[in-house]
Amino acid sequence: MFILLFVLWIILNGRITMEIVIFGAVICGALYLFLYKFMEYSPRRELKTAGCIWKIIKYMLFLVVEIMKANLAVSKLILEFDREPEPVLVKFRTNVKTQTGQTVLANSITLTPGTITTDLEEGSFIVHSLDREYAVGIHESGFVKKIRELEVMAEGEVKGDVS
Repeated sequence: MFILLFVLWIILNGRITMEIVIFGAVICGALYLFLYKFMEYSPRRELKTAGCIWKIIKYMLFLVVEIMKANLAVSKLILEFDREPEPVLVKFRTNVKTQTGQTVLANSITLTPGTITTDLEEGSFIVHSLDREYAVGIHESGFVKKIRELEVMAEGEVKGDVS
């Protein structure tokens, strides 16, 4: 966290001088100590969180690919003049347990063209789909599997953390 804060300090200053480096190190150190004391940051927890970064990056890349595929599918649906879309509302539950995971899933569905999450309540999703075909298997999509993997990884880290 200290390094991230320090790099941000340097970027926002726009230049590097000895005064900026020393002043930035002092400010970032004080902020890090504040976070450590009052916000429960710890170097051990940071290292464990860093292990999840690659999974998060892989999820983001997966999301971008799914968005591009959905863009092509919606474009194809729009350009097929002989076929009418069949909009549908789908209600489903998943095995995504955390509120953060459920929110990420709802946002991922909404970001994907052709679908929008209209309601999320206690793990129950209601999704509007532009076409019935887009709603098939939404409750066990790649999004659900990848978010669940992240949750399992985070659960293991929390249980293993004794600090």
